[in-house]
Order: sequence, then C-alpha cells, then structure tokens
Amino acid sequence: MKLTRREALKLGLVGSGVLLSPFGFAKSAWAQSSNCTKEMLPPSTQTPQLSPLIKRFDQPLRIPEPLKPSLSKTYQVVHEGQTFDQPIDYYQIEMRKQTVEIVPAKDGKPAITAEAWTYNGSFPGPLIHQQKNRQSCIRFINNLGKDAAGKEICTSVHLHGMASLPQYDGYAEDLIPVGYYKDYYYPNNRASILWYHDHAVHKTSRNVYMGLAGMYIVDYAKEDFCNPKDFGCLPKGEFEIPLVIQDKTFEIPNKSNPNQWKLVFNDRRQRGVYADAILINGVPWPHMKVKRRKYYFRLLNASASRTYQLTLSGDPVKLTTDADKLTKNNEKVQIKVIGTDAGLLSKAVDLNAPNQYLRIGVAERYGIIIDFSVFRPEVKQVYLRNIVFPGNLGAESQALMRFDLEDGEVADDSFIPDNLGILTRREELEKRAVQTRTFQFGRGGQWTINGRTWSPTRVEANPNQCDIEIWNLVNTGGWTHPVHIHLIDFQIIDRNGRPPLPYERGWKDVVILGDLETIRVVAKFAPHRGKYMMHCHNIVHEDHDMMTQFEIGEGGQDPLSDCAKPLPPPPLGSTTPPPLMEEKLPCKCLEPLPNSCCADPLSPDCPVQITIPERCKKV
Repeated sequence: MKLTRREALKLGLVGSGVLLSPFGFAKSAWAQSSNCTKEMLPPSTQTPQLSPLIKRFDQPLRIPEPLKPSLSKTYQVVHEGQTFDQPIDYYQIEMRKQTVEIVPAKDGKPAITAEAWTYNGSFPGPLIHQQKNRQSCIRFINNLGKDAAGKEICTSVHLHGMASLPQYDGYAEDLIPVGYYKDYYYPNNRASILWYHDHAVHKTSRNVYMGLAGMYIVDYAKEDFCNPKDFGCLPKGEFEIPLVIQDKTFEIPNKSNPNQWKLVFNDRRQRGVYADAILINGVPWPHMKVKRRKYYFRLLNASASRTYQLTLSGDPVKLTTDADKLTKNNEKVQIKVIGTDAGLLSKAVDLNAPNQYLRIGVAERYGIIIDFSVFRPEVKQVYLRNIVFPGNLGAESQALMRFDLEDGEVADDSFIPDNLGILTRREELEKRAVQTRTFQFGRGGQWTINGRTWSPTRVEANPNQCDIEIWNLVNTGGWTHPVHIHLIDFQIIDRNGRPPLPYERGWKDVVILGDLETIRVVAKFAPHRGKYMMHCHNIVHEDHDMMTQFEIGEGGQDPLSDCAKPLPPPPLGSTTPPPLMEEKLPCKCLEPLPNSCCADPLSPDCPVQITIPERCKKV
C-alpha cells in the first residue's frame, strides 16, 4: 500500500512525528581527529573595553533571504506497515572565516569591516525556512582553520529546538575537525522558531560569539491552529521579519588601519560575555521602514550571556508613558506575544508599553505582533527599547532599534484569532507525571549542576521513553541561568510557587532561572531514546562547566554513532536518508492529551482530527 503525503497527514502520522522507518546505525568508521582539543579556554582577565563609536540608527535593518536548497528529493518511508512519499531538502553550509561589513561605506568614507567565523560567509548565519514535516539534510563543512593560539577550530552544530536523534543533536563531544564534514538530518515535525549554533565542548561561547549562529524557522501548519481555518491569518511575506539580537565588542588593533576592526571575546573571568554594541541581523542599532499595519517579528536572543527586556517607546532615551500623544484613539502601545520557543500560545498576550515588557533570555525565542496602524500620523518614529536587566554586567543599551513609520494607511487583512494555538493542558501533564527530579545550578570552583561538572561518561537522569516527569530547577544563588533541556519541550508549572509570566505559558525549551529561584517544569521525554544534554545557556557557564546529560530509556543511538568524515564529501543526496524515528513507538508516546481547544482530542467535534494507530486504540 502506498500513501501520498496528504493521505499520511490525514492519518495523523506526519503531524505526530512518528512517520519514519526502523532505525539502527553502524558506528562511523572515522575516528575523531586528535587535533580537536577539548580543554577549557583560559579566563579573560583584561578589563572590558568599549567599542569604537558607531552612529546609532544609521543603517537599515538587513532582512535575510532564506537559503535555497542545493537539492530536493522525495523518497519512500514505511511506518506501521504503510508506505508514503517523504520530501527532503538538502543544504550545504561551509564554516569559514570571513571579513564582514560592520559599517558600510558612506560620504566618501570606506566601509568598516571585521573578521568573523561564519556559516557560508554570512553574519549571522543564513536563514533556513522549512515547511513543517518536510525533512532537511544540512551538510556542514569545517574550513575555519586555526584560532589565534594556533589551534584548530573544531565545531559541533546543534539545531536548538529540533527533536533530533542523538547523533544529529550537536552533542558537545561530537566534533567536526577542520577539513571534515558532517551531514545532519532533521525531521522538521515541530513548527517553531529554532536556531542553529556551535556546541563544541568548552568552546561554545567563543565560537558562537565569533559568528557561528543562525535562525531556522519551521512554518506553522493548519493543524497548529485551534481553528485550522485561521491558518494564514498572521502577517506574512514582507511583513514577517526575523530579528536575531546579539551583543558584540570591537576594537581597532592597528591604528594605522582604523577601518579594520576586530571582534573581542571577553568572558569576564568566566562569568559571561556582556558586550556594548547591539547588533540585530548583524547590523549595529539598525532602523527599519514599516508600513502602518501589523508586522510579525520572530525574535531570537543569540547573545552569549545577555538578557533583554523589550518594550516600545516614542523616544530613544526616555520611556514614553503618554500613549494619548502617540496613538490615534488613545489605544495602548502594545507588543502582542503569540508564540514561545516551541510553538503558538493558546491566546495572544498583550504587553502594554512601557511598564509591561518582554523578558528574553539567552536562546529564548518569541513570536510577537506590533501594530503600527495605531500611531498618529504625526508619529514618525518608534523605538524598540531595552529595560535594564539586573543580572547583566557592563554597559547597557537602551534603544536597540528604530522603526520609521511611512505615511499613509495601507490594507491589512491579517488578524490574531481569539483562540490561537493548540496547547496541551499543563495540569494534564502534571497528573500523569511518574517521577520528580531536582537539579541544582550553582558554583564551586566551576559552574556546576548538582555539584558536578560535565562528564561524557556520567548520566544524571534516566527517564523511561515517553514518561512524563516534573523537574525542579534550583538556583543556589549568585547568578541568573537560562536553562536549556535538549530534545524535549516543557511547560513551566511555577516559579517559587508563583505562576509563570503570562507569555511563558506555552511550550518552552529554555527558562530563565533567576537568583535563588526554584522553577518546576513538566515534560514528556519523547520521542527518541538516547543521551541528551541539559545546560545553562549563558554559554560561558556551559563551557565552565554547567552541563550534564540524561538518557531516555535504553538502547538508544550513541551520540557518536555518525561522526564527521574527512573531505571531500560525496554528492549531496547520493545516499538514502537514515530513518529518523522508531518504526513503532510505544503507545504512550502517541497518547493525545486534553488541550486548549478540545477536552477530548479524539472527539469528532474537534477541528483538528488526530488519528492514532489501531494497535494503540483502547478496547
């Protein structure tokens, strides 16, 4: 029997991410290169300096075009005894040093440039935009060469937010040496804002800071909306904008060549990187022309350590509270949050400027809507402002970006539904939890989890495949830790017994663990078996050495089972893609739970129909 992809969708196979054939891999015949060193970088002891002066809001925002696949194919996949066609896109990305433009040439003055470590020469890396359930294979080639100390720059690539198999998750010890490549395979079965970045053991903070980071989007599908008829309701096309926020410090190493700058990595004695220049999509303090209508911004905090607190203001220096002077009908100046790290919220959350702000920690992602039609015709500029976060160090930028409002009204048929996304009810997860575990994030000689540093030979927890567990994340004090748990998405139960912030009440994979806070999260540990990491995403803390691993079930794939291979590579798509899911997952992995749209998700009255295999139906 052969199924089309559309028929597979109707059966609920694609959306559930359970579509792929039996798995099992032979270990790679290639040994890891001895040139990849795994020791920690020494702490930065120099006093942090300020960057040369950069004029603010002088450059237009750079809006990236999605990277085009090098090849697209369809192959046949077998699941639960049925066959269907599976599309896959192939990409090739070269990791290399590149001189990038920081300030363009203007008024007869030459451009200011700096060397960065890049994906395909782009700073940040190229945007990858995928359809849900359309698989991708990305070949990463390491041509980075050596660092300033003469050591090879080895890498590992983590697609943050993807339910990857262990060998494609960017395991910290699974390194790509210089002159090697690795093919990573992704199912793209979760619609969300993701990002890919370096994850090399003890070198992540430096490598990401130097430029190895990029946004990856998996588009929402009809089945992600409470009412599938609302699919397509959000702003799209030129009105859907990715914003990658980073902080950098530059210096002029050679005063005789003042237009050649240098990126300065300073981890403040292993406490964190807090740089003074804010770049959005690689542009320092940009401006963006906007029409007077709704825009959908996909936000990513790709900084190494800095937390931002975002709001809107009519002034770059002071926070404007007189909405009546800004808006036509005394409407609130709002950021509307519609999505979290891993999907849509059940309802949009309104944040009224300037007193309500969006806190976004390292590696967090949020989808937001800003409606520029509410502003008076005489209001020409609105600023994306940053309110000081007490856990940051060093200089703090107030205005990050300026929106320049064009004159005239425009048509806008986009809207935000009252009932937005399908969200599993958190209390249903809690009542099914079979285990509670506690993890303490603190500092001894190094940054630690449960008093221990990273070890590839130790497993901190061993949930059964598809079990639901509650994890207590405890900050023993002295710092803020954005905690990231690989593979799974979780929901926040509470912070020190208090409910999470309204815009955090969705699927998450990073949570800001404040000083002396205890946060409880609940998650299903699925779908894969195998070892996955958990760490602080202040990536300086991760490197020194606040990272551990857990193992789901038994008999999962070894994270080192498909290691990097030496160049030259074979042609893309010349081998059959590996299976990305077990042929028959345990039935508890497929149990549909009551959600924000349907108390009984198997009811024929639910707008989104879910089909489970016959073997999993209760008699």
